[in-house]
Amino acid sequence: MSRLNWFTASPGAAKALTGLHQFVATQTDLPAPLIYLVFLRVSQLNGCAHCIDLHSRDLLKTGMSVDKLLLVPVWHEAHYLFSAQERSALAWAEEVTRVSETHVSDEAYAAASAAFTEKDLVELTAAIAAMNAFNRMGVSFRLRPAAKA
Repeated sequence: MSRLNWFTASPGAAKALTGLHQFVATQTDLPAPLIYLVFLRVSQLNGCAHCIDLHSRDLLKTGMSVDKLLLVPVWHEAHYLFSAQERSALAWAEEVTRVSETHVSDEAYAAASAAFTEKDLVELTAAIAAMNAFNRMGVSFRLRPAAKA
């Protein structure tokens, strides 16, 4: 079943979400590959095909190897492929995305706080929140991935 295009149905909502996304993607001190990595992991957790496709392509453009990209869902097992900062960001992304299960534990907060400055932690959390919002729109309205068979 075809679903509506939420960008055209509510340009105001699209502009608001896009504004937050643009801020975290372009106006923070966080490196773009780290932001894209977090966007990808959050999208994997939420099952948003469009965003998984988009941010996988973003990571490939930054030079991430296909081998590393394929192991993002199991980064805990392939931890040696990811930097300490990437592991911390991935752990925080999972904790915040699964907030109804984790309640964002004190242990997770302490670990993230040790890896990021206060400003960077707030902006990383905003990136996670933005992607969670986009995933909900993407899944709800079935945004199609660019991938072709």
